[in-house]
Amino acid sequence: MHRSPALDMPDVPKGQLPPHIELQRTRVLCNFDAPTHTENVQYSGAYSSMGVDNSLRMDQFCNNFRVEVIRLSEDDMEFDMIGIDPSIANAFRRILIAELPTMAIEKVLIANNTSVVQDEVLAHRLGLIPIDADPRLFDYLSENDTPNEKNTIVFNLHVRCERGGPRLTVKSNELKWLPHGSEFPLATENTTSSSTSKPKTYTSFSCSQDSLPEFSDKSIGPKHPDIIIAKLGPGQEIELEAHVVKGMGKTHAKWSPVATAWYRMLPEVVLLQEIEDEKAEELVKKCPVNVFDIEDIAKGKKKATVARPRACTLCRECIRGDDWDKYVAIRRVKNHFIFTIESTGALPPEVLFNEAVKILEDKCERVITELS
Repeated sequence: MHRSPALDMPDVPKGQLPPHIELQRTRVLCNFDAPTHTENVQYSGAYSSMGVDNSLRMDQFCNNFRVEVIRLSEDDMEFDMIGIDPSIANAFRRILIAELPTMAIEKVLIANNTSVVQDEVLAHRLGLIPIDADPRLFDYLSENDTPNEKNTIVFNLHVRCERGGPRLTVKSNELKWLPHGSEFPLATENTTSSSTSKPKTYTSFSCSQDSLPEFSDKSIGPKHPDIIIAKLGPGQEIELEAHVVKGMGKTHAKWSPVATAWYRMLPEVVLLQEIEDEKAEELVKKCPVNVFDIEDIAKGKKKATVARPRACTLCRECIRGDDWDKYVAIRRVKNHFIFTIESTGALPPEVLFNEAVKILEDKCERVITELS
């Protein structure tokens, strides 16, 4: 006669999984050769034979989910997201990298360039310079739009290395903001219905960004003033105008607001049995990132402890050789993510995360609207 597994485990409380099953459900077990139990169990009836409901409940999610800020500075942020699925953490990462708008140089009008840097390389280098301008204050510039103070920022760069002088290093602080608009003519090509090309006409545009309250107290410029653009020899010169527009990282990496955004599961290092004296000292020496420490428990007696589990990089040196896997277990918590955001400078990292939450919320609302 077939018996339910729950009947063979009278010591397991009703509504709970056996310890070894719960460990496989909530942890990635990192063995010395490869990790195991890396998948997430999504099926709501996966543990129904044991009397456990595995379905996702909103009230349970709200009670378990939390965000804890570990480190926050002007340019980077580290925080823990606890109680979420890896797909949600990855959605935040993708939004931060590719879908948060920022400002970057898109069009470069070169009047003179006698440096050793080719025009296209120079334009590419300029495009990658982070611009200290809040993208939320600007509009997107489409092909049919006319440049104005709400969708375009203009910079001018004009440097010359005099003959007989030393070589000149051109840095990003040489980019000068032109709040009154372009000083160069923009080329536009007109064609007739008979496809006969007419000569190009040139029109410039003007704006008054310095009169806007958002920019009256703070001038717009590169976030970092010491980025090297080019090096000029005697007699060489660069004269150009750069137009900054709003865009997203999925169009080009220069519009990505983060240098990087990444996450990892929280490491969990467990001592399966007490490790003392010489064995403890050997364990401390095996770890290259100083996860373990030695604690004095009695006169002349020492014991190994797990002092810094967050520093674990999963190198698994501590469980290699001499049956060390019987003493130490390395795991990853499946629903606890250490998230790191490194901003390029246009917006603080905490603001970037808030904007990513808003974008994900909009995506969810669109899906709900389409389904309804």
